[in-house]
Amino acid sequence: MALYNPAQVTVTESTSSTSTPSTVAASITSVTIIAANSTRKGLTIWNKSTANLYIDFDSAASTTDFAVNVAAGGYYEMPFNYTGVISGIWDAANGNALVRELT
Repeated sequence: MALYNPAQVTVTESTSSTSTPSTVAASITSVTIIAANSTRKGLTIWNKSTANLYIDFDSAASTTDFAVNVAAGGYYEMPFNYTGVISGIWDAANGNALVRELT
């Protein structure tokens, strides 16, 4: 069955021309993965650790209260234009997170 939408919809695609890398050392206490940035258009995080990384979209993450669990060696790509602070915590302090912020 075909979908019908009588309203004309305009979609604006967000593009990025700059990628800024950063590295965050693994920690068993909550750390800032990346500060708030009103010009952020995207973000990637590679958990370069043998421990799980728990991230949250606020100033503190915990292993029991988090938004996303990035498994050891895992990769996370922000699926929307969130511009606020992102925090993280690992369940063991080894390795780091490799972060790319797109602006």
